[in-house]
Parts: sequence; structure tokens; C-alpha cells
Amino acid sequence: MANNILLGQYLETTSVVHRLDPRTKIVSMILMMMSFLILDTFIGYVIASCFVVSILILSKIPFHVVGRGLKPILFILMFTFLYHALLTKGSVIWSWSFIKVTEEGLQNGVRFVWRIVLLILLASILTLTTKPLSLAHGLEKLLGPLSKINVPVEQFSLMIVIAIRFIPTILEELDRILLAQKARGYDMTALSLPKRIFAYIPILIPLLFTLIQRAEQLSYAIEARAYGKGKGRSSYKQLKFHILDYQVGGIVILMTGTLLLLKINGF
Repeated sequence: MANNILLGQYLETTSVVHRLDPRTKIVSMILMMMSFLILDTFIGYVIASCFVVSILILSKIPFHVVGRGLKPILFILMFTFLYHALLTKGSVIWSWSFIKVTEEGLQNGVRFVWRIVLLILLASILTLTTKPLSLAHGLEKLLGPLSKINVPVEQFSLMIVIAIRFIPTILEELDRILLAQKARGYDMTALSLPKRIFAYIPILIPLLFTLIQRAEQLSYAIEARAYGKGKGRSSYKQLKFHILDYQVGGIVILMTGTLLLLKINGF
């Protein structure tokens, strides 16, 4: 199950995206996500999709890895689509009893599902192509000016990276608990969907207990390495922008401006 999660994983390849400065990738991701949130036309969605696919190709991330990573969110995507399809008022194209499907609902459902997939892929590309320490270093540099007003930038950056990295860790612990139950003759996959949902409830207590232990071990490891608050800490690898970073930044700004113009003009 942990291998099916894109967010929080790192995939080592020799791609152009991997060589980018982490600050470039973070700022580009934020700009693209903001532009994706205002998508409202079919042309805009097609352009955004082509851009994300191009990044996936340049990052050399296998498409089967991306497809496998989207499986855990299929339920959320289906719920989002059905929610808009059934509860949006408009021209009814199909009805049965009190259930009504509208044309506007189908359009909204497709649009929101499409947008969620694009946002998840974009965020996943960042973690798949950036090492956790590089990501923390990049966040620390970007938020550096806030340290002048006594904002704990170093701790905040480390906290965000650890939270992202803990997503696959949670699933690894869940897999371990499920395998232990299966070894005792209790196979949850053989249960029906409603019973399977309720069967996960007793697992929460040992899962939370294990995660608390992992978090405590991590805090001890950080303390043993004299990390402290991280303020004034030097880094072996210094971040530096290259020509490629400026080129990518220009492309992202151009892309964001194009989507914004499409939104304003209503194309």
C-alpha cells in the first residue's frame, strides 16, 4: 500500500527536473497550483494537462507509477464526481425517484475531478524529484526573511518535510498491522466493503501507538545529532540558481500568465 502513494516518495533518476534547484520547484509548484485553481474552460484544462504530462516525461517518472499512485484516491474522485453530478441544479438529463443527474452537475464533476488529479500530480512531482533534505533546505531559504521577525523558519521547514515524509511511513505501519492480522487468519480483503470499513476502526489504536513511537524515536535521533532549533546551522551543499532554473521559471510564469488570460477572457 505504501508503494501506491505518490506524495512523500522520492524516485532517483537523472532527469532535468531532478537537477533543478529545490527553490525553483517549490515556487513553480505554488504558481502552477494557484493557476490550476482558477481553471474554468476546457482549453485551460487541456493546456494544464499537457504541461503536467510534459513535466512527467521530463522527470522520467514511469507512467505506471503515476497510475498506481492514483488508485488510493479513486474513492475521493468518485465521491467528488457523484456529489456534483447529483446535487448540482440545472437541466435534468436522467432521473430516478428523487435522484436527478443534471448536465451542469456532470460538467462540474468532471471539472473538479480533473483539477484534483492535476494538483495531486503536480505536488507528487515535487516530492518524487526532490530529496527530503533538499526540500527542507529550499523551504528554509525561501522563508529566510521571516526569521528577522523571530519566525522559527528552520523548525517550520523541517516540520513540513517530516509531515510529508510520514505519509508513506503511516501506510507502511498499516501494511505491517494488516499482514500481522492476516497471519492470524483474519483477512480483511475477503470482507465486503461496509464490513471492511468498520474493520479498520480497531486498527486505529495500534496504528496511532506505533506512529507515536516512531515520532518519539525520530525526536531522539534529531536530539542525538545536536540539531537543536537549527538556527544558524550551516549546510554542506549550498543552493545556487543556474541558467536552467531561470529558464524553467520563465516558462512557468508564461504558463501561469496564459491560464490567467484564458480565465479573464473566458476562452
